[in-house]
Amino acid sequence: MAIVAVDDTDSRERGMCTTYVGARLAERLASAGGRVERRLLVRLNPAVKHKTRGNAAVAIHVDEIGPGTAFEVAAATVREFAVPADPRTSPGLVVADTSPSALPAEVEAFSRRALRSRLSLDEALSLAESHGYRHAAFGSGGAGGDDVSGRGRIGALAAVGAPAAFDDWTVEHIAYRELDRCGTPREVDAESVFAAADAAYPTVWDTVDRGTGEVVCVPNAPGPILYGIRGDDAAACREVAASIESEAVARTETFLTNQGTDAHLATGTIGELRDGAGYRVDAVVVTEPETKRGGHVHVDVADVADGGGDVADGGCDVDDRLRCVAFKPTGRFRDRVRALRPGDRVTVCGEHERRALPDRAGEGVTLKLEKLAARDLVRTERVVPTCPDCGRSMSSAGRDQGYRCRDCGTDAPGKTEREADRGIDIGWYEVPPSARRHVAKPLVRGGFDAPTHPER
Repeated sequence: MAIVAVDDTDSRERGMCTTYVGARLAERLASAGGRVERRLLVRLNPAVKHKTRGNAAVAIHVDEIGPGTAFEVAAATVREFAVPADPRTSPGLVVADTSPSALPAEVEAFSRRALRSRLSLDEALSLAESHGYRHAAFGSGGAGGDDVSGRGRIGALAAVGAPAAFDDWTVEHIAYRELDRCGTPREVDAESVFAAADAAYPTVWDTVDRGTGEVVCVPNAPGPILYGIRGDDAAACREVAASIESEAVARTETFLTNQGTDAHLATGTIGELRDGAGYRVDAVVVTEPETKRGGHVHVDVADVADGGGDVADGGCDVDDRLRCVAFKPTGRFRDRVRALRPGDRVTVCGEHERRALPDRAGEGVTLKLEKLAARDLVRTERVVPTCPDCGRSMSSAGRDQGYRCRDCGTDAPGKTEREADRGIDIGWYEVPPSARRHVAKPLVRGGFDAPTHPER
């Protein structure tokens, strides 16, 4: 058996997609006498700066064809369909003469790290050559120009090792347009998409966003994908696709994928997070949420070990805090972040990044929120006391002198506590489908450690 993998063959501006190259590659391997056993769509680290779009590589598992023939077929396919003229594109191909069950441990580890780190081309080539894997670069730099020529070989090698690296797989069924229609408006009947999505939910998910009315499965980029249906069952995804009314479909392909699995998230601790990686962090809220310019919501959290009460009262140094940000495109998810209060215990998930913060000198540490869990909520709040005689709010009687009712003369030593109207419950919350990253796990898939509040 051979594993044939390609990456970085797409283009934002010129209308190509790595999954399309993979679909055509599977067709041609079959025409060359191969038996295609599996098609994998492998999402890699979404924080990598040089990604083109969703940072996906494709691997085709094919039997009854030699690795040499598979390499020749794959190289010809990449040359025909990839867009190396795009300066952001650096196509790469890796062919491994192995079965998924016999993948080396170091290739498995490389694949797992490719979801959580930025890996070098030199490491990928050294590892591929040590195991006798064929590889090739394409385009103007493919003959050995700059140090990123054929950078797609990093993702391609990661796709080779993916079956051993990941144990949670979902499905995406993709319908492709005729290539001569790329760049023109897609003709997809939204009403039929919403009806099909309702019928198949929750097995099929992230097809639409009911909150915004957006048809999520139809992309905006000028590539060959007409729509992509994601879910946990291939037959259900194909059934949804069959119910959609649209322009003519040129071809379809069904991929196994690590999309919707949270494979990019590692457990992390504040102060030990690497830049450009995804984390799941247990923390305590230490500031009131604030909506900044542009509609982004910011809130600071600190390590739970610092202690909830002391931290909430300002006992945590600013350098020991993690700024969590729910950006404007996350829409209604921002209301969940706005409902947080100092002292709340939470789990926050997202991409870690160092960036300039307007209220701090120099760089700050931020987490771009994808989901959060409210673990323990502050249930009371301190408020100005109410006069027991007239029912009006008292006024301050002066510094450290408590409160007094101006009309009745009654007084109180300080603020009182009352039950807080929180606007958030215990459990997991997520960004809506229209803002979800490909690899992020929708709550509707289950397997979370607290109640869930799915978006759909």
